[in-house]
Amino acid sequence: MADNESLVLEILKRLQADMAEIKEDISDIKLRVTATEEHLSTLMMSVSGVNHRLDRLEKRVERIENRLDLAESDQ
Repeated sequence: MADNESLVLEILKRLQADMAEIKEDISDIKLRVTATEEHLSTLMMSVSGVNHRLDRLEKRVERIENRLDLAESDQ
């Protein structure tokens, strides 16, 4: 009977150690996911800034094209 109790105790200790390792791994994964989300947010802000600059450039090109069309129609 003592052998059975000892065996069960050893199994429970291993399970407890495995659970502690899993908890540590999950904690690490949470940190990595948070870091990934922060980087993604930064990238999205950067893309938004690039889109804004492209919109401004597009408007400038349209104005230039309009001026060139007017200049060509005068001749």
